[in-house]
Amino acid sequence: MQFSEYRNKKYTTKISKFESSNLGEIHAIATVEDSMLTFAEQLDSVADAIKSLVDSNVGYVPVFVRLLLSDASNQANIAVEKVKTIVGNAAVAYIQQPPLHGAKIAALVYMRQNIVVEPLDSNTVVVKSNGYTHLYTANVVNDIANTYQETILQLSYLETMLSRLGLNIADNCVRTWFYVQNIDVNYADVVNARRENFDVNGLTIDTHYISSTGICGRHAKKEVTSVMDAYSVGGLKPGQMKFLYAADHLNRTSDYGVTFERGTTVDYNDRRHLLISGTASIDNKGNIVAEGDIKAQTLRMIENVRALLAEGGASFGDIAHIVCYLRDTADYQVVSGIMKESFGDVPCVITLAPVCRPGWLIEMECMAIVGK
Repeated sequence: MQFSEYRNKKYTTKISKFESSNLGEIHAIATVEDSMLTFAEQLDSVADAIKSLVDSNVGYVPVFVRLLLSDASNQANIAVEKVKTIVGNAAVAYIQQPPLHGAKIAALVYMRQNIVVEPLDSNTVVVKSNGYTHLYTANVVNDIANTYQETILQLSYLETMLSRLGLNIADNCVRTWFYVQNIDVNYADVVNARRENFDVNGLTIDTHYISSTGICGRHAKKEVTSVMDAYSVGGLKPGQMKFLYAADHLNRTSDYGVTFERGTTVDYNDRRHLLISGTASIDNKGNIVAEGDIKAQTLRMIENVRALLAEGGASFGDIAHIVCYLRDTADYQVVSGIMKESFGDVPCVITLAPVCRPGWLIEMECMAIVGK
């Protein structure tokens, strides 16, 4: 993995690049330098960062962008519209999760080399490469103010999109994200709806679940209580997708009634992708480690991620990007220091987003790439 950083007075972009033959991929996180600017000015800064990233990496095409906003109701429409003028057909997701370095907006950008991005519909784009079909799904919502029913409909939508290409959730969905408004109250409805969908689709403790992050986040519409993003791959053969457990560090999520995998690997000819679910300070019995202690929870979270990566043949130097979620803004300085010390140049953003279990003060997700 190659790491680099571009910084000027307006923005900082931290970049990871993996290259193999002519099939490169870039992960980048763009943040604003001057948090005193208006939102419009900060948006201009992030848009300039994305444009510079695209312009300076000829042959790379934006595939997926996630915008992290401080006030989605007032920012989302203008932000998505502006970014879409730069990234073409790329899927553009957004969520209200304020970046905790003080700015109003940050962006996670994913780009791939020598591909074409084609829209399947307004929420899903398709990339075909080397016999595989990659689907990136963003901002699936149903504004009915019923989290359980919204989640049922979101997963039904995903089933429909996959079936259009001869695919299905059990064999082809690799990763999901559920952003839940008032997560302490509404997360149980997401859990129940997902379990019901998985039962129908044959996803059980004896087969497998899907790696996921379930975290607090808000859509621009107050009626929306759940937002879903997803990543799926067609063309996989049995055995290409495997699951990570790190059983000496973590328990199975089904032990406490939740249905997702701790991590997933997807093997291709020249690389392995590792997609690590939202991971918190937990032990192999399902207990919260170090309740009330943000420093100790951060260190245990990092150790759990290390164990998951190691099981998949990866290390911290293989991580392409990190998103870290905090419940309390007052913990930012402590956590920021530990993350920098642990992960160095890896693109990382820390946001305000309570975790699905109140005792967890912090959670992180990441993606890693290992060459073969």
